[in-house]
Amino acid sequence: MKIHKTAVISSGAEISEGVEIGPYAIIGGKVRIARNTKIGAHTVIEGNTEIGENNNISHFVTIGTPPQDIGYKGEDTRIVIGSNNTIREYATVHRATTKQDWVTIIGNDNYIMSYSHIAHDCVIGNKIIMVNAATLGGHTSVGDHVTLSSFIASHQFVRIGAYAFVSGLTGLPRDIPPYMIASGPRASLHGLNLVGLRRNDFSREAINGLRKAYRIIWRESTLLKEGIERVKKEMETFPELEILMDFLTADSPRGITRGSRSKDED
Repeated sequence: MKIHKTAVISSGAEISEGVEIGPYAIIGGKVRIARNTKIGAHTVIEGNTEIGENNNISHFVTIGTPPQDIGYKGEDTRIVIGSNNTIREYATVHRATTKQDWVTIIGNDNYIMSYSHIAHDCVIGNKIIMVNAATLGGHTSVGDHVTLSSFIASHQFVRIGAYAFVSGLTGLPRDIPPYMIASGPRASLHGLNLVGLRRNDFSREAINGLRKAYRIIWRESTLLKEGIERVKKEMETFPELEILMDFLTADSPRGITRGSRSKDED
């Protein structure tokens, strides 16, 4: 371990070998940090927080502070962070409330840029990029390989499906389905995230099938339910389409984002 002499480490903290902790960092008594994670100067980690291996947590990051929820009464809720994540300067991650599963979760291989905020009870998947000042309201769930651009903001309980791309300055009052691009002050869909799908080696057949499903559901159908039924009747299923359909038919407190009617979609 390489711990700077000015760092404050509570006696109950569990710090594994290879961990580096910078000047004036503060580590609480219920924190557990696995091997080879680096903690930058002035970072604060408190609460019942578990951090995996090989994370790079920069300066002035705050992790594990109480949720911004007026109903929270100091319960021993948690944060669990996986491995190989990068969390940059001034990012904030809050521990959970008691209103869901008592845990805020961040998966593996994520890149969380400066001033991003992950609120209480969020569940973040793997290989996600959160660009500077991206903000997730409480209980937001984010699938794998999602890109959240600068200054996006999600409403509480929003779901963002895998491989989605959310453009900068976008507000998310409703769910963003997998594979889609969303943008706008109150987001609308603008076709498939073709660049992301191609970079992740989606087959041409899968992309063409998803484009057809998008066209049926969001361009040709008046109601979401109507579009879903048409896809079931008119298209043969394939794994990526099953993921999309499962997302669209799952229970959601927020509802599904509507499609744009602009002519410049994919």
